[in-house]
Amino acid sequence: MSFGRPPSINVGFKPAPPERGSFPLDHYGECKEKMQLYMACLKQNGSTSSPCRQLSRDYLECRMSNDLMERDEWKNLGLANLNDKSKTSTTKDNPSKATDTDSTQRK
Repeated sequence: MSFGRPPSINVGFKPAPPERGSFPLDHYGECKEKMQLYMACLKQNGSTSSPCRQLSRDYLECRMSNDLMERDEWKNLGLANLNDKSKTSTTKDNPSKATDTDSTQRK
């Protein structure tokens, strides 16, 4: 033991790589819009990801399509039960985004 020096916490510590490896950053902003939509949804829903799952899938699809991450099956990403079509919950969650026909039907 040595007094006056910080303890050595690295004794026996072996770093491990991430399970899925590293992935390139989106330097050219190819998926920036999808990421911003997803982040806005998280903010709107108090960081609850359930209402934003379709946006998450859209963002990951963009990353996979642009070789920013390795393509994987949706079931492995926990998104297998979502449709392939992009449909967000913004209209349902935010009445101000509703169309005129929606507001007519509510009256």
